[in-house]
Amino acid sequence: MDSELDEFAEQYANAWCSQHPESVAAFFAEGGSLSVNDTAPAVGRTAITEVARGFMKTFPDMLVTFDQLVRRPQTVEFHWTLMGTNSGPGGTGKRVRISGYEEWRIDANGLIVESKGHFDLAEYERQLQHGV
Repeated sequence: MDSELDEFAEQYANAWCSQHPESVAAFFAEGGSLSVNDTAPAVGRTAITEVARGFMKTFPDMLVTFDQLVRRPQTVEFHWTLMGTNSGPGGTGKRVRISGYEEWRIDANGLIVESKGHFDLAEYERQLQHGV
């Protein structure tokens, strides 16, 4: 199971790099949810697609790496690093490199039922203005 979950995480990171937001949503259960830094969750694959599309537009060259998985009793933490240039519509042209993690609850079918994402928003906003 551990190697399957590692492979799932690697493929999930690749989906974020794909510029195909539907690929990210496909890792979620039909009624799954994704929230970022305690925002209201995007529920369902259509809403999750739009969240992914937003990041992909903001960072057309976005690269997300899978750093590690941390297994908890009820969840799995997917740790990642995002790198990219804020060159999308209205972008600053600055490079960003930010790390964070998502707390996943996975269903019996091996899909994400709930993902709660966390990263340092103040540092992210600083980098959007001043770069890495």
